[in-house]
Amino acid sequence: MAGKAVMTGTYFMNGDHACCEGALAVGCRFFAGYPITPATEIAERMSRRLPECGGIYIQMEDELASIAAVLGASWGGVKSMTSTSGPGFSLMMENIGLGICTETPCVVCNVQRAGPSTGLPTLVAQGDMMQARWGSHGHYEVIALAPSSPQEMFDFTIRAFNLSEQYRLPVIIMADEVIGHMNERVVIPREEEITITGRRKPTVPPDMFKPYQADPDGVAPMASCGEGYRIHVTGLTHDERGYPVMDAATQENMTDRLIRKIRGNKDKIIRTDNAYLDDADIVVTAYGISARSAKHAVREARSKGIRAGLIKLETVWPFPEDLIRTLAPSLKALIMPEINAGQMVLELERCAGGACPVELVSHLGGGLIHPAAILDAVMAAHKGKKKKKKEA
Repeated sequence: MAGKAVMTGTYFMNGDHACCEGALAVGCRFFAGYPITPATEIAERMSRRLPECGGIYIQMEDELASIAAVLGASWGGVKSMTSTSGPGFSLMMENIGLGICTETPCVVCNVQRAGPSTGLPTLVAQGDMMQARWGSHGHYEVIALAPSSPQEMFDFTIRAFNLSEQYRLPVIIMADEVIGHMNERVVIPREEEITITGRRKPTVPPDMFKPYQADPDGVAPMASCGEGYRIHVTGLTHDERGYPVMDAATQENMTDRLIRKIRGNKDKIIRTDNAYLDDADIVVTAYGISARSAKHAVREARSKGIRAGLIKLETVWPFPEDLIRTLAPSLKALIMPEINAGQMVLELERCAGGACPVELVSHLGGGLIHPAAILDAVMAAHKGKKKKKKEA
């Protein structure tokens, strides 16, 4: 049955279905979720495909229960995921924090729609970007990826699972409605061509094992329930044994490691797809569906003799701070299109550190940012003018 997991071939497929196929190809065998537009197609396809692959699909009573089931399945040794949007993502936040604290590998795919509250369930937005980073309480680090095509939904889902196993945390796929519902060519490679990161297992006997004693890279090996190791899993501040210890020193040791294991490996985690940066004096930084509009705008600008470049954020968290800090002093402007009122642009501005102007091209949801709007901002920066804001 396992041979059916990788549907090698070329397909005309939407992004939600591509996410499902990527998960199955990398070894996901448990999905718990609750239907919510525009992510429902992931759950629907999983409900059909997982039984074919020897996996388990369960529709939970809500999103709180869904992410709890996913965390539990992961501790049982199974690669696990869920999918959601807007309101469901908000409900998952507490248990995403639990997954961070307990260092539980899993994947959450958020197919973003316009909010706040119920908002526009069937229409696009990119308004959850800061929520992905700061949605749960306390201080921690996350990994979040932003696909801009159905092919990337497949590829990035595989990468999300691999990162989750490598660094032991929930990894978030920050998709959007258009990418989820867009139909394009998706190429699924042969099974032997797919890179799969396995779970790092203990190398010491059970009587010497401490569940949160990290290797030199800051990541602890993970024993699953039933493998003969003593495991204590708690969201309370805990020591290397996993036992709660209520003091400042333990809190600092635990939290500092949760932060360092991501920050210390950021060069391995962060990926961007760059174009024309060698001679660019204006750089558009974009992610998700907005990156496709940005690509058209940059090409048009260059056809007009403007030295525009593009940074497409494949990894949105951690943010590529070093790249921006290096580029900013040589630029006339950094421009970011976002389907929100300005979220990742604040991170872009922080990293630029005042070395060049940072401009936002904004849309509040329900539709795409047209390449012409981005081109207008590029041309204004080229002429040394600040882009005029539209009247409300």
